[in-house]
Amino acid sequence: MNNELEDLAIRVASAAADLALRWRAEGVAVSALKSSPTDVVTEADRATEAYLREELINARPHDGLLGEEDDGVASRSGLTWVIDPIDGTVNYLYGIPAWAVSVAVVEGDPDPATWRALAGCVVNPMAGEVYAASAGGAATLNGRPLRVSPRTELGQALVATGFGYAAARRQHQAEVLLPMITRVRDIRRMGAASLDLCGVAAGRLDGYWERGLQPWDHAAGGLIARTAGAVVGGLTEDSPVDDRFALAAAPGIATALRQALVEAGAAAPSF
Repeated sequence: MNNELEDLAIRVASAAADLALRWRAEGVAVSALKSSPTDVVTEADRATEAYLREELINARPHDGLLGEEDDGVASRSGLTWVIDPIDGTVNYLYGIPAWAVSVAVVEGDPDPATWRALAGCVVNPMAGEVYAASAGGAATLNGRPLRVSPRTELGQALVATGFGYAAARRQHQAEVLLPMITRVRDIRRMGAASLDLCGVAAGRLDGYWERGLQPWDHAAGGLIARTAGAVVGGLTEDSPVDDRFALAAAPGIATALRQALVEAGAAAPSF
């Protein structure tokens, strides 16, 4: 069954990415703001999510839906599709080729602390890349198996992070960067959590952390990274990914990265 769910995720995410790409070619307009003046929604976000919802409801009418732009749909089957129509909307708006469509299906309540991710797909149409995975299967990029980096020294690790939209959170995240930049090879900030997670899965990044992710930001990318061999969780070893913290890393640096982040103040509770 998981393979069938993965095939569906690939099909709808790929078609939605093509739709968003056509919208981008025709020009992009901001249609609304979300949490702050820098947190934008485009007409393409809404059109892409509407397409995903229609396709998934037609294919699996008893499943639930949890998306970024519209109200959720309760599940009658125990499965819920978690969708991000355009992850990296600001990149999309500015024409930066680092945005993606993310589609995952999870079992149980649509809560990252308790759900079990069954299948997922992340598509970056600008790069022609389709990442996918299913529980008990393999993580792939355009059908080729993925495996995380063998890195074991934090000082040689290339890591990525992201910033939230609220000013206070952004300031705190910037303050954490100052001590971290001396502990690793270098730090990247690409602006799309799903692609950062897939970057860890592909071994392009040795690690990634961010605070403030929503379920649709990491549902597919987290499964892909974990299936490729990454350690995926919160700031402590026994905590799940949630809005407080998300970390994905090659096993050889995961403990050291977590410790460095704690020492850098990443655990500050007020942000």
